[in-house]
Amino acid sequence: MPTPNIIAIDGPAASGKSTLGKRLANALGYLFFDTGVMYRAVTLVALQRQVDAADEAAVTSLAETVRIDVRPPSKADGRTCDVLVDGADVTWETRLPQVEANVSQVSVYRGVRQALAAQQRRVGLRGRVVMVGRDIGTVVLPEADLKIYLDASAKVRARRRLDELLGRGEQAEFKQILAGVRMRDRIDSTRAVSPLRAAEDAVVIDSDRLDADQVFAQVEALCR
Repeated sequence: MPTPNIIAIDGPAASGKSTLGKRLANALGYLFFDTGVMYRAVTLVALQRQVDAADEAAVTSLAETVRIDVRPPSKADGRTCDVLVDGADVTWETRLPQVEANVSQVSVYRGVRQALAAQQRRVGLRGRVVMVGRDIGTVVLPEADLKIYLDASAKVRARRRLDELLGRGEQAEFKQILAGVRMRDRIDSTRAVSPLRAAEDAVVIDSDRLDADQVFAQVEALCR
């Protein structure tokens, strides 16, 4: 069996999708594409053009008109990909704190999700890609050669996020993080457009009792 050309990894927040996706893309020599960067790019453009993130119609119009592209990294500066908006490199600008503060609101808009799903699909259909998100296998690329749904309980995901923050020297409390994870789960699983769920033909991996190496080993075996 040939190596899958398009690999979709879905799952709830803090389930380890990005960690798995980056490692798998590196092993295969594929583009790692976390679809969240497109929502960040639209949020960035809204901020730059002084469009209120609460104005759904205006933000949706931006998502429908700007061209966002994701390419393999062109610089060895720690980036996992290039993020381009109308040809301009905005890779690091998408990580600004003000973008982080507004992207969750932007990402729930129906029109934004529909517009960006089309752009994500355009990138994904080039192939040789590991695409990570919450609706890749169900909406964006239902024809993906391999679909993984990476799951874990809310408590385990919150504990992992806490350990990550503490490891970076940041202050954090488990109860607060757990509440945030559960709230994000409710938003993702109940939204009207592209709710979070496993595709019928996805391989579901529960990582509650697996570390990152064990998860990677399982998925790499499926690819090989």
